[in-house]
Amino acid sequence: MCGIVGYIGNRQAAPILLDGLSKLEYRGYDSAGIAICDGGKIDMVKSKGRLKVLSELTHDGATLPGTMGIGHTRWATHGSPSDTNAHPHFNSDKSIVVVHNGIIENYLKLKKKLEKHGYQFISETDTEIIAHLLDYYYNGNPLQAITKIMHRMEGSYALGIIFKEHPDELYAVRKDSPLIVGHTDGGNIIASDVPAVLRYTRDVFFIENEEIVRMTEGSMEFFNVDEEPISKESVRIEWDVNAAEKGGYEYFMLKEMYEQPKSVMDTFSPRIKENKIVIEELGMTDEEIQNIRKIMIIACGSASHVGHTSKYVFEGLARIPVEVDMASEFRYRNPILDEHTLVVVISQSGETADTLAALREAKEQGAKVLGIVNVVGSSIAREADNVMYTWAGPEIAVATTKAYSAQLIAMYLLAMKFAQVRGKIRDDETAEMLKDMKALPAQIEMILNNREKIQKFANRYLAARDIFFIGRGLDHAISMEGSLKLKEISYIHSEAYAAGELKHGTISLVEEGTLVAAVLTQKPLYKKMISNMEEVRTRGAFVMAVTVEGNTEVEKAADYVIYIPETNRYFANSLAIIPLQLFAYYIAVGRGCDVDKPRNLAKSVTVE
Repeated sequence: MCGIVGYIGNRQAAPILLDGLSKLEYRGYDSAGIAICDGGKIDMVKSKGRLKVLSELTHDGATLPGTMGIGHTRWATHGSPSDTNAHPHFNSDKSIVVVHNGIIENYLKLKKKLEKHGYQFISETDTEIIAHLLDYYYNGNPLQAITKIMHRMEGSYALGIIFKEHPDELYAVRKDSPLIVGHTDGGNIIASDVPAVLRYTRDVFFIENEEIVRMTEGSMEFFNVDEEPISKESVRIEWDVNAAEKGGYEYFMLKEMYEQPKSVMDTFSPRIKENKIVIEELGMTDEEIQNIRKIMIIACGSASHVGHTSKYVFEGLARIPVEVDMASEFRYRNPILDEHTLVVVISQSGETADTLAALREAKEQGAKVLGIVNVVGSSIAREADNVMYTWAGPEIAVATTKAYSAQLIAMYLLAMKFAQVRGKIRDDETAEMLKDMKALPAQIEMILNNREKIQKFANRYLAARDIFFIGRGLDHAISMEGSLKLKEISYIHSEAYAAGELKHGTISLVEEGTLVAAVLTQKPLYKKMISNMEEVRTRGAFVMAVTVEGNTEVEKAADYVIYIPETNRYFANSLAIIPLQLFAYYIAVGRGCDVDKPRNLAKSVTVE
């Protein structure tokens, strides 16, 4: 959520800020602004709406000369989207300017204090508090003022700060909101995420909680909240710069769907050696795996749907009890954990605020935590006991596709490893499953290459008001992700239900012309699912089915059938989700929606 970019060096800052912010548009935003320090003054331009409005106002940065600046794309939390509420924010005499990601939870208390001292506020934001609070404590020493406000602010924040009296220094601060810094050719740069800096540097420093960075054109110093110098080591980013570009595709989402075969292969290939599963980063001995009595999977959104799929896979293969928790609810139900519990937290960005908070709660209770993340060096990657990377590469579209598919593979491998160690599957069964896994990339590509049929079908439902997804067992988990894909990018109301629950109330919503998407990939459940399909069809529903090749019996109960190749039943999600992603994509495109940046959503949810 939101995006920060800052630059200090020997080049014009404004074009660099605008370019960096354009690489962060996927994070979600409703307004944008930049502030440039040109020696004796700070100039600022900000506007509601897309970044192109800001680019036009500044003639691509040409009207704001200066070699130091900060920029921001805002996702509204305090105050509606407006030019006034957009970042950056000044103090009263415009000598201090701030950009901020996160939420200051005690901002009302701080605001009342500042108002008693004569400070006036022009915006509705919590961020303006920071600018005035810095002014209140500033006595000529920026570092001292910053540490004082850090002791007084509650909540999460990543900050970029400029002091007019120090025109050769740029400051950055972080607490529970992601921030990276890096050396560039002739300067230094700060950003919320890696894509913003790839064009300028590959070596970055991940700022930890309550750390401060002071940068000049040629230097970078790190301090803790007690103003003590600290040393840090940089991390090399191996992402391909072109991977963060559209590469000829109309939308990032379509490009990333087509990258799923590679993401899947890149995730399993390093972990299969001589037909054996080797997960070195797991950091657990066979004895420790055998001592695990319960697994808790914690995640948000699509990652939680990976968790629901994984529950069926783990319990079916390894015979370990599994609980799946929404990260936003985990801490508030007083969970029961101990040293025999493995907590698996799943997050594409590795910065999801609720998931990160759940991780910390789990560690406090003595559980071992494994992170499944896509971003090297992210907060979850650094704080989990061990981390298993998904190697999906940069994912720009808000609606996840390739990261989701890579997460599924990571969890399949993990479940198979546990089943092997615990003696629940034989070597020949493992070999057969690995054979099926290695076939997945080609099978995914085959489904993608038949997208025209799905596009034609999707065009018939552009005006739909309600669409329901149904499935049983693992197919219900697939349905949840298919439903989320549709609603988040097309804005059509969509719900996923366990098919066996239809008669307990949901079927009353089905009427003439309602589209019901039925997923049936689990052979033992075919007949029950066909009965459910007939139930909704007799009430006027149009039934679209996603099933495995050979299950022609489904054609009796469905109006339209999408077949996927045969695979191991535990891997069915990896194939069945592809036509559902395409279906959602083509409906959204047909309705004229901004597929990559759906309204009100952010790629990385870094506030609770």
